[in-house]
Amino acid sequence: MNALKMDPTGHPILSAAGADSLVNAPQHLCAPLVIAHDAREETARLMETIPGLHPIAKPQSLRVAIKVRGKILFIKLSEVVAVQAEGKCVLLRQNAKSYLLRQSISTVAERLETHGFIRIHRSVLVNTSFVEEIRPLSTGEYCLRLEDGKEYTVTRTYKKNLKALAEFWIGTGAFFSGQSR
Repeated sequence: MNALKMDPTGHPILSAAGADSLVNAPQHLCAPLVIAHDAREETARLMETIPGLHPIAKPQSLRVAIKVRGKILFIKLSEVVAVQAEGKCVLLRQNAKSYLLRQSISTVAERLETHGFIRIHRSVLVNTSFVEEIRPLSTGEYCLRLEDGKEYTVTRTYKKNLKALAEFWIGTGAFFSGQSR
């Protein structure tokens, strides 16, 4: 059996043969590689190097803590449909409930972009798992419809973010070309 070679910092040195043996290695050998001091950077690097780690590296449904009327509520991010700016606050929208938070939309966008949310307007973020349809408009913008029927306009500034909606696209040649409508 070949031993895994490590660099001086403790990171694995991967060759084409080493990557194959690591993917087929027992799970306990892979787990320490995913847990790192800078987990986001390390996970991205490993996912590029070893595609077989992709299922291990995906985060589980996270919960966020928000303060509402003196209580702290835990909300599953997977249940948040959209986030909308409301003045200097944001409205965290679930299907049946909404919560007003004292945060800027930019701060919330920065925190949620790695958790499946994309910015489609200067005042709107949507959870990509709730997007049902994208329709081009004659203005060069797009109309995005969510599973609950709510529609949002995707402005030209943020239309490049729509590519993040799916890991796999079929027949999108003309839909997302570099030309603006």
